[in-house]
Amino acid sequence: MAAKLLAFVAAAALLLMGAAVESHNITDILNGYPEYSVYNNYLTQTKVADEINSRETVTCLVLSNGVMSGLAAKRPLAAIKAVLRLLTLLDYYDAKKLHDISDGSVLTTTLLQTTGNAAGNLGFVNITDLKGGKVGFGSTAPGSKLDSVYTKSVKLFPYSIAVLEIDHPILFDGLLDAPTKAANLTALLEKAGCKTFAALIASSGVLKIYQSAMDKGLTVFAPNDEAFKADGVPDLSTLSNAEVVTLLQYHAVPRYVPKASLLASTGPISTLASSGAGKYDLTVKTKGDEVTLATGLDISRVANTVIDDTPFCILTVDNILLPTELFGTAPAPAPGLAPDASPSPAPTTESPAPAPKKAKAPAPERALSPPAPPTESPADSPDDGKPADSKSVKAGAAGKPLSIWGFVAAAVAVGSMLLAS
Repeated sequence: MAAKLLAFVAAAALLLMGAAVESHNITDILNGYPEYSVYNNYLTQTKVADEINSRETVTCLVLSNGVMSGLAAKRPLAAIKAVLRLLTLLDYYDAKKLHDISDGSVLTTTLLQTTGNAAGNLGFVNITDLKGGKVGFGSTAPGSKLDSVYTKSVKLFPYSIAVLEIDHPILFDGLLDAPTKAANLTALLEKAGCKTFAALIASSGVLKIYQSAMDKGLTVFAPNDEAFKADGVPDLSTLSNAEVVTLLQYHAVPRYVPKASLLASTGPISTLASSGAGKYDLTVKTKGDEVTLATGLDISRVANTVIDDTPFCILTVDNILLPTELFGTAPAPAPGLAPDASPSPAPTTESPAPAPKKAKAPAPERALSPPAPPTESPADSPDDGKPADSKSVKAGAAGKPLSIWGFVAAAVAVGSMLLAS
């Protein structure tokens, strides 16, 4: 009896743990529906799929191939990305919830609102329960009509992700206008507080390398001005011209990787300076919504997005990225110290880089500035009294999901009581 009960408790715990780590993948879901293949393809090209997958609760309003093809015809990816973000609601809606909207109408936030690129509340969508059993969707822009109508549910994972079909895209004036391509990168960087970095790429000629790579895909990690003033930063004036070029190329990735895509990345990523065999790579580390880049000597937090103009973006970082190939190799951490807490020593004599060029040793993991606060939405859709998503199996008294270990402890406690009786 006791053995069977304990086996039951263990099996229940394993099932709950499996449910807790389950996550959704929008492209995998839509792969089973060829009628939305065009929409799905643009989710991948624009990297909006990564943004959707990073959300615990989301509703995707999908368009059929014919409608999506007509929308995307001769339009830049940046404009299509804006539309896809507006069609991604940051709440769970199924047919029942759509028809049970309090007062018959609600404004709900979307991915577009979180970017800060939508003026006012244009990043919200108006959902209205219409007469005759229909549900309409429209922009919050003054005078907008509910031109998009819910047609059917495609796939539901209560209360995590819902995929619903609508018959027309949700638009407002200016949404499809192509963003101005960042022809003057230095002006953008200076405005973002990266004047020193802007001056370096201009004087070294790396600016032209960046500009030539923009149309094919480029992500630039730009250190802010304070990063160049931090304690322990090497004297960059001692580097040769070729080494400066390599250092600046190390701060760029030859593909489009916005922050949401970095959150989904694991392992090393190649830079413009990479030459094979893992040379001049960066390692992406994530914790919650925070992304850090590890070089082997130091780490740097990815802070803000300067521009996201598919397939090109600039992200600011808190520290200069110092490759071990230029500034020495970090040895194994001292006994008793966690790997992330071990200080980075001065360059060793075994380093392939010439030691005389270094005026200072790189700083031992400089302190990271606190992350920017999350975007607050001015309006939320009404609470339908259901859990936020399928991964929140049970809510505590404060309304927060209990951890899986809470369930395990509860199961063990119940088993113990039964054994005692």
